Amino acid sequence: VFGNMGDDCGTGVAFTRDPGTGEPYFYGEYLINAQGEDVVAGIRTPQPITKAQAEGTGHTSLEVAMPAAFTELLATCNRLERHFKDMQDIEFTIERGKLFMLQTRIGKRTALASIRIAIDLVDEGMIDSNTALTRIDPDSLNQLLAPVFDPKEKASFKKDGKLMAKGLNAGPGAAAGRIALSAEQAEELAKTGPVVLVRIETSPEDLAGMVAANGILTARGGMTSHAAVVARGMGKPCVCGASALNIDVKAGTVNVGAITLKAGTDFISIDGSTGEIFAGQLSAFPSEVNQVLVEKKLKAEDSELFGRFMKIMTWSNAVRKLKVRTNADTPHDSDVARAFGAEGIGLCRTEHMFFEGERIIAVREFILAKDLEARKEALKKLLPIQRKDFEGIFEAMNGLPVTVRLLDPPLHEFVPHDEAGQKEMAEVIGVSLAEVKHRVEKLHEFNPMMGHRGCRLGITYPELIRMQMRAISEAAIAVGRKGIVALPEVMVPLIGTVKELSYTKAEMLDELAAVNKEQGTDFSCPIGTMIEIPRAAITADKVAAEAEF
Repeated sequence: VFGNMGDDCGTGVAFTRDPGTGEPYFYGEYLINAQGEDVVAGIRTPQPITKAQAEGTGHTSLEVAMPAAFTELLATCNRLERHFKDMQDIEFTIERGKLFMLQTRIGKRTALASIRIAIDLVDEGMIDSNTALTRIDPDSLNQLLAPVFDPKEKASFKKDGKLMAKGLNAGPGAAAGRIALSAEQAEELAKTGPVVLVRIETSPEDLAGMVAANGILTARGGMTSHAAVVARGMGKPCVCGASALNIDVKAGTVNVGAITLKAGTDFISIDGSTGEIFAGQLSAFPSEVNQVLVEKKLKAEDSELFGRFMKIMTWSNAVRKLKVRTNADTPHDSDVARAFGAEGIGLCRTEHMFFEGERIIAVREFILAKDLEARKEALKKLLPIQRKDFEGIFEAMNGLPVTVRLLDPPLHEFVPHDEAGQKEMAEVIGVSLAEVKHRVEKLHEFNPMMGHRGCRLGITYPELIRMQMRAISEAAIAVGRKGIVALPEVMVPLIGTVKELSYTKAEMLDELAAVNKEQGTDFSCPIGTMIEIPRAAITADKVAAEAEF
């Protein structure tokens, strides 16, 4: 069949629901006197199918141009959706006024749309909640956490005439960055900051640039163009079909009216949820889900998006068999994880607490210490810092388990390896540069992944694991006196033989007994390990007899 035989012919792509938002409206695009490739390739910007879509655009919809064909198309599409019980992506051609259905398939959609469609199909009685869950790609839920622009700043930009143009909202989320007019430029600029890839239209050759970019903007193409489909799949903000843009690749400029932006230096901001394009860099806000759960700046009842998100989470909780813990190393991370439903911390890496601010100085003093007393003095500085961190984490995880891993990395990771850094370290700690260099050289290992690290550090420096055990137990006792239920589980890293675990465990229990005697308490917690090296796997039966988890 041919859609390019005259003005009573055409071709198009239709969705039974909006693939960007999931709204239950017939949605699509068409071209008069064209073949299907013209729509998909983005060679011409297609026209909207329905009158509602066309309102305010100046375009003529298929509903107006060919009412009989439109009515038949709408009825057929609705029938197909009821049959397949899911949103359909349909290709059609009209030849001499007669409708031909070329193809139907399950339509690709954004995370926002997939949740809306799944819930609506359950509400409409087409599917049950378990089926709805299988329709949602778990990874795509990350799109719901995409940032949005600050509404006040956005309004100010509009008032100042910085709204350049409006295209199609092909991929939700907000993106601002320097303009890149080619995939190569996007890859290069992305090394130093956020980038928006701006193209007349995209093709498969642009894929590397699309991956590197924070957002994608095209002057041509519709919701079914290459840019739109790929961006939705990547979960990236995308605006397509912004025909008002004048893109001059040779001159390296993007122009609309009196506004001209230079690629490589000037910023552009795109709103993939509304299709708006702004000159300059807009500030982004966290998603509505984050605003409700984490920042508490938005009430749950004021966000439809959050309501749908929670409905999906409720359905998931009803059928799941596993409990999910999080990786968290700070009180803030712990708060966020719990807000999103984590049922404890599976791994709290204590070394991350050592890298911040003044803490690294105390760690380096420990590394440079020449005797036990000097090492203990350095650890005295670290103890209150680590204890405070644990208190914050235990408070956030009140009543939930927290698996704390003792110091794991080799000591060379805590010292600078460049001369400028070593000089600064020497000045701060008050030792000679030669002394620092000598110590750094001594810490060097051929294979640091399997060398002097983890439990072996604790065997060489038992005062280190004692300090960490004291920080954990004192923090748990302190928050317990406030009514907080702390449930730490202490993991000894990189155990190879049962003797390593037995020795480390004995040191930890001895320190715990000392803390309990000082505090007048009887606090206890399980001590275990992770099987992460071959020797531990081979002797796992012996290790298991000593480990409590």
